[in-house]
Amino acid sequence: MSQIDPTTMWIVIIGLAIGSFALRFVFIGFVGDRPMPPWLLRHLRYTAVAIVPALIAPLVVWPTATDGQPDLPRMAAAAVALAVGVITKNVIAAIFTGAATLYGLLYLLG
Repeated sequence: MSQIDPTTMWIVIIGLAIGSFALRFVFIGFVGDRPMPPWLLRHLRYTAVAIVPALIAPLVVWPTATDGQPDLPRMAAAAVALAVGVITKNVIAAIFTGAATLYGLLYLLG
């Protein structure tokens, strides 16, 4: 495994910080005192709904714990969490049932 050069690492960190600040400033600094158009507000409503699956899907499909090979406990936990979330409309219940399914199947299957 190769290590990253410290100069390159700091350039990336500073670049990401500037980019993150610029993105936030566009909305807060330039648009903060004006109402946003309805079409933009409608699209922004789906941002939170898209973030959680985008964070979880790679961990289910290509888990690091199994060297990128999908396995039954993670797929089953994702399916149970999705089903509970759709049926109950409760995020906390979906998270806890998915976690319980994952740890239960990892314990049972070894």
